[in-house]
Amino acid sequence: MFRPRVIPVLLLKNLGLVKSIKFKNHRYIGDPINAVKIFNDKKADELVFLDITASSENRLISLDFVNKVGDEANMPFGVGGGIKSIQDIRKVLENGAEKVVLNTIACEKPSFIKEAADTFGASTIVVCLDVKKNLFGKHEVVFMNSKKKLKENVIEFAQKVADYGAGEIIVQSVDRDGTYEGYDIELIKKVSEAVTIPVVALGGAKEYGDFSVAAKEGFASAVAAGSLFVYHGPRRAVLINFPSKNVLADIF
Repeated sequence: MFRPRVIPVLLLKNLGLVKSIKFKNHRYIGDPINAVKIFNDKKADELVFLDITASSENRLISLDFVNKVGDEANMPFGVGGGIKSIQDIRKVLENGAEKVVLNTIACEKPSFIKEAADTFGASTIVVCLDVKKNLFGKHEVVFMNSKKKLKENVIEFAQKVADYGAGEIIVQSVDRDGTYEGYDIELIKKVSEAVTIPVVALGGAKEYGDFSVAAKEGFASAVAAGSLFVYHGPRRAVLINFPSKNVLADIF
């Protein structure tokens, strides 16, 4: 029976695995390759690695790192961080990634999404929308670690991303990142209803049961999380985890 994909999203800073709260206060978690080995054992559906300082430092995610993940991972994985050319995408894919995640370049030059999708196929191109509420409670697309924002509203930009040929959209709530407040279901639902491509919910998951809510009420095609898969308990002890096949069957 079909069920939504469940995807750990892992953040990289100086090639270490880190976790944030609302995109701030990055805490070192451990070695990302060791995390891949654990997710292999736990049979994770897919992985996403995002180098959170690559764009601001004007560099591409480490190809050596991508290659190491490719050698180790038993599941498909996508990577993002500093991608801004067709050649960048080609290099990342040649080193083992199945997908690339576009963020800053998609916001600064949306037409690049079409160029990338036409070159490599829609299934390879994922666009991550970082969404944050402004002082008036309105959702806005932000980028460059929330330092910049788009004039277009979230729905308009999501539709543009889909029209340009992206294979799927990750909708990430900056406000809920690392907070355990649950997904922003209203946001996920609005985007899911506005586009025909898969939408991945990210930001705020506290427990495995939140996955079901995102899928059934938010119409998410896949669910993703960071803190939930690297922490355990109220004190946030570091413990890489992933739900078993039976648990996932119960959830969905």
